[in-house]
Amino acid sequence: MDRPPWQRSSMCAGGGNNCLEIAAVKGGIALRESTEPDQVVRTGPSAFRALVRGIRASATADSA
Repeated sequence: MDRPPWQRSSMCAGGGNNCLEIAAVKGGIALRESTEPDQVVRTGPSAFRALVRGIRASATADSA
């Protein structure tokens, strides 16, 4: 896999080194943990959207 431009989660502010990183790659999305940069999980756009929706729904439910 080519080296994609990885982006860190906004929840990783302050220079933490255990962060979720994502990158757009051909045919989908790649995810990795910053402490394990060689272990990459790839998924399709629809599965990634479902993941994000689930995380947001969980965060909303927790704050209610």
